[in-house]
Amino acid sequence: QVQLQESGGGSVQAGGSLRLSCTVSGSASSIYHLGWHRQAPGKEREGIASIYLGKVAGDNTRYADSVKGRFTVSLDNDKTTVYLQMNSLKPEDTGMYYCAAGRTFVDFWRGRNDWGQGTQVTVSS
Repeated sequence: QVQLQESGGGSVQAGGSLRLSCTVSGSASSIYHLGWHRQAPGKEREGIASIYLGKVAGDNTRYADSVKGRFTVSLDNDKTTVYLQMNSLKPEDTGMYYCAAGRTFVDFWRGRNDWGQGTQVTVSS
């Protein structure tokens, strides 16, 4: 089983930026998609960004429409840390952010993942 540990959450005003980090350890050989889900108060958890660990000719990232153009998911060279750079934050971005590791693209976006414990992001207006 893979272990995921998030860091970098906090409080910020609307329009500000935050960067989340997630370290990956344990048995990660079957993991091909890393990224982030979030859960806003009173809402279901939703996928927001993923990055494919394998080789691909084009873009290996995917984003939910709600964050496209504002958030960027990336990996370090060792593929042991996944980041989420969040810019132009809005109050509706408030929620618990979970690092996620999935074996397939469908698994990742349907929430069939290994999970971190989550880190809180609060955006005030």
